Formats: sequence, structure tokens, C-alpha cells
Amino acid sequence: MASPCSVLVGTCDPRLGAAVGEIVKSEALRVEAKFSRYRPSVVTDINQSAGRPVEVDVETADLIDYSAQCYDLSEGLFDITSGALRRAWSFGGAGSIPTDAQLREILQHVGWHRATWNRPIFTLPTGMEIDFGGIGKEYAVDRALARAREHTSAPLLVNLGGDLRVSGPRQDGGPWYVAIEDVDHAGSAAGLLELSGGALATSGDTHRHLLHEGVRYGHVLDPRTGWPVAGAPRSVTVHADTCTEAGLLAKLALLRGSGAEAFLKLEKVRSWCVR
Repeated sequence: MASPCSVLVGTCDPRLGAAVGEIVKSEALRVEAKFSRYRPSVVTDINQSAGRPVEVDVETADLIDYSAQCYDLSEGLFDITSGALRRAWSFGGAGSIPTDAQLREILQHVGWHRATWNRPIFTLPTGMEIDFGGIGKEYAVDRALARAREHTSAPLLVNLGGDLRVSGPRQDGGPWYVAIEDVDHAGSAAGLLELSGGALATSGDTHRHLLHEGVRYGHVLDPRTGWPVAGAPRSVTVHADTCTEAGLLAKLALLRGSGAEAFLKLEKVRSWCVR
């Protein structure tokens, strides 16, 4: 997951804690390997298919169905084919920005409407890519917690890179305490939240941004223009029943730019925006 991951287990039995840790680790690694865009996986099979129809398994088909639904609900703002824009952008700190000509060329290979999805057959034109990065880590949290709950009824908190979900209250009946990271000082807390159920997911530019000529560009790109979304909060944290849902809402809020808070208010979700 390219980030620190952990699981907290409300138990005095170290063997149970270790066993649950291995279950969570195994499931997180399984999801990461299966949907990686960097090494052989179902995603790389699709991305290298060069227009050839690819038949996918049930789990992959469910994620594609969900992604298609998100595309429709967001009016094209959430698009798993926008990964091709990585060819033009790098968000590792200081650097250069792409030219309009570069973005115009890449945008010819971006757009869910260009793909053909007839479950379980997926056809992606040459030059296009899909990327489940917008939902993959959050999906892994949900799957890992589900696997762990099959093994124990002890209170659990699964945290994969800051996106997390709990099984319920802590062992003493109280809430879990979760810090929101300071957007200007990575590793420091800007606030403390109480969580007794559901999930939290955060999206922002603390760790992924580009500084160019005094301007800070966040890593969330508008798939219609190829440019970082203007006016977006530095960080959005959302509470929802599942981590997948929380992560999606956080990203959709960022994609709304200056309208992030209004979007979250309309969705009636517990959320925190930092600008």
C-alpha cells in the first residue's frame, strides 16, 4: 500500500493479536497484488490488452461495475481511465508542469465512454489504462476487516495508510480515537476524532503535490481537462459505513474544488475539510 499499515485488536491474548495481524496483512497484500498497476496483475493484463477483449473474474467485475456507477454519479469526475495522465504529471514535490499540447494528446486516451464493458468482458482501446487507485486501498480495508471478523469477535481497527474502519466500539465500550494529520506538518496531528463505528478515509495533497513557480498543485486531477482541480481543500476526511464509500466521497469532494463543503453537506455525511 506504499504506506504504514496496522491493525488494533482489543484482546489480552497475544496469539489472537498476531493471528489477526497475519489475516489483515495477507488480505491487504492479496488485494494490492491482484489490482497493482506496477506488476503483473489483472489490471496490467487489461492495460496491456491493446484493444483485445479481456474476461475478468467476479471480484474484478464487481469493482468495474462500482467504478462505472461512480463515473455516472459524478458526471464523469470519477474516472478509472484517468491513470493515463500520470504520463504527464509527477507529484513528488518540486518539478515542472506539462504543456497544453501534452495534455491534449493524453486526453485522447482518457474517458470511460471510450471503453466497452459487457460483464464479464472488458475492452480497452490501445493507449488507455485503468487504475483502481481511487478505491483500491479503501476496498482493501473493508476486505481485511471482513476477513478478520470471520476469525474473532474482538474489537478491531484496520488502518491501511490512514484509511481505516472499525468493527465497533473498543473493548471498554468507548470510542476509538483517531488523529487527523496536519496538512502542513506531516506526522503531526491537527485534531482528534472519536469513532465508534464505520470508517474514515482522507484524501488530500499533504504527501502528493507539485510545487512549481510558487504554485502548489494537488494530485487530484480533473479527467476532463487533465489539470489539478482548482480551489480544492488541502484535505478532506469523511466518515461513512464502509471505507470504500468514505474514500469515494472524500475524492468526489476534492474533485468539486471550491464546492467541496457544499457537496458534502448535500450528501449529509460527517466530514472535515482543511484548507
